[in-house]
Amino acid sequence: MSEEYGPDIVSVTDENGVEHIFEELDRIETDDARYVALTPYYDETAEILDDDGELIILKVIEEDGETYLEPIEDEAEFDEIGEIFEKRLSELYDLDEEE
Repeated sequence: MSEEYGPDIVSVTDENGVEHIFEELDRIETDDARYVALTPYYDETAEILDDDGELIILKVIEEDGETYLEPIEDEAEFDEIGEIFEKRLSELYDLDEEE
């Protein structure tokens, strides 16, 4: 039997109640927190071609049994986690760094 694997889809509702759909590219856990790297998810090929390759890095927060994703406010923390994701994703997806 063959199994089909698809992208890990994440639905996020913003503070205005608008739902956004993302594909989870990677996740990491440090001693202090958990983080996810997301990219917008599209059903239509034309939308994929118009995408600028935006990578969204969010912190995973657990509160009262609920899971929330929130922006990383601390610049040093964001830079550190961003570098980790950049390295991992470039290895995972065989990305070449532009000079």
